[in-house]
Amino acid sequence: MKSWHRIVYAIAIFVIAGIAALSGAVVGGITVYQNVANRQLVVAAPTTTSVGPAVKGVPASTTEITITNIETPITQAVENVGPAVVTVMGIIPGQTTFFGQTTDQPVSGSGVIISDQGYILTNNHVVESTTSVSVIFADGDERPAQIVGRDVFSDVAVLKVDGKLPAVAILGNSDSLKPGETVIAIGSPLGDFKNTVTVGVISATGRSIDISENYRMEGLLQTDAAINQGNSGGPLVNLAGEVVGINALIVRGAGYGSAVAEGLGFAIPANTVQAISQQLIENGYVSYPYLGVSWQWITPSIAARYGLPVESGAYISGVESGSPADKAGLQQGDIVTQIGDTKLDADHPFINALYLFSAGNSTTLEVVRGQDTLNLQVTFGEHTAP
Repeated sequence: MKSWHRIVYAIAIFVIAGIAALSGAVVGGITVYQNVANRQLVVAAPTTTSVGPAVKGVPASTTEITITNIETPITQAVENVGPAVVTVMGIIPGQTTFFGQTTDQPVSGSGVIISDQGYILTNNHVVESTTSVSVIFADGDERPAQIVGRDVFSDVAVLKVDGKLPAVAILGNSDSLKPGETVIAIGSPLGDFKNTVTVGVISATGRSIDISENYRMEGLLQTDAAINQGNSGGPLVNLAGEVVGINALIVRGAGYGSAVAEGLGFAIPANTVQAISQQLIENGYVSYPYLGVSWQWITPSIAARYGLPVESGAYISGVESGSPADKAGLQQGDIVTQIGDTKLDADHPFINALYLFSAGNSTTLEVVRGQDTLNLQVTFGEHTAP
């Protein structure tokens, strides 16, 4: 399973010891300063400058250089969406120590305003453990925010603020995105660099990332636009100035000792976000099918260790009395190997196969019980937890 890092940033204070002298040089009318990290900061040239040597008795030839503001589709998109991007600040309560002291942990992410009623999109993992949330607008104004609803499976959350809004972003059609298309990520990396803009392309669509052995996020947008800790919840924007995704996670490597990867960022498509956020705004939760079991995912190694008859599936460790599973005849010790038309395996985990259905839908569960294979009819209830 790929290791991945969600990009919530816990604010830290770094103390930098020592100040190195900066050396400056003037080159062709542009001042270049070399800093201690050997990075160059280029300061814009004057509006006009003289070029070429003076010849005795002949006026020196001059070339007039005029610097103008250059508008591009990228700058226009940033101007449209940037004011609607916010920094999301939260407080996670700390544990009480032996001496009775409690230290709260501040965390931060990003978000984007999507409604003139004050609704803001962000990631569930930015706010799920917080006791209080506020947002900082691009102009520095900070206001308290209410968590309207959140969904752990899609990693989408909706906040709400009161008062006048600086701007509202428009959600675009993520289904029309093509690999190679230019996109812009806007957010607050590390919590301090508010409304940072980075540019890249859609590297791929329809990507899946294993969150655990039990669940994988599917249908994600892959981008090489630089996103870092604190970018979670910020918008991925197309050149039309539409939000086509919500930045969610980055992948650094494929496991212990593996090479470190860069430029592997993933965003939740806008069409998914729109469907989820609509339910959160209307109901405060997202409706999912409810089966009513506790279970353990079977891997090939677990199957070999315990001599199980299948290499993949969901081992049922408990059945809730009166639940849809109970009514269907599912028993403790059964192994569910297929839900409807979906055979359970590493690419089709139990939760993903289950969530292809809605509350009230009926389907067939393929179940291994001892040496027998059974087909049980089930009608799903409704699960409304975050």
